[in-house]
Amino acid sequence: MALDLQSQKAALVKHIDDVQTGSDVLKFNQLKARKKALTFRKSRIHEWGLFAEEKIDAHDFVIEYIGEQIRQKVADHREKIYGARGIGDSYLFRIDEERILDATACGNFARFINHCCDPNCNAKIITVDGEKKIVIYAKRDIQPEEELTYDYKFPLEDEKIVCLCGAASCRGFLN
Repeated sequence: MALDLQSQKAALVKHIDDVQTGSDVLKFNQLKARKKALTFRKSRIHEWGLFAEEKIDAHDFVIEYIGEQIRQKVADHREKIYGARGIGDSYLFRIDEERILDATACGNFARFINHCCDPNCNAKIITVDGEKKIVIYAKRDIQPEEELTYDYKFPLEDEKIVCLCGAASCRGFLN
């Protein structure tokens, strides 16, 4: 009976995922109601990483990526400042053509999620009450103590950023 119930739940989740429109808002509301147990610590990929402290099921929302919403011109200026200070621009997350979330000074744990060419999470931009939000959800089941990763999908540039993910399918570069 329990297995049948799990199968029905999985089928319903898949159906909700396929419908796209209201399902993102539904899942986001579920995230607000039940936070995942996460922790940040040293990572084998790059400095700090975010890790699961509990099992996370495939398709579950994990965390919202929070930061200050800024315009492209401000992001370009901050990118230069962060580069000069040795911070880099890895906490800048594009929402759309003109808006970027900067999690450098006022972000949450989501900013510690590292890139992987074969990630266990996906990042998605959803609209909730007219406001765009960046949410991270599990691409597959994630085990306790496993580092959370997603593909940064940086745009192609002449100056390449070496990838350190170590995945068998590693592309060698983040961009």
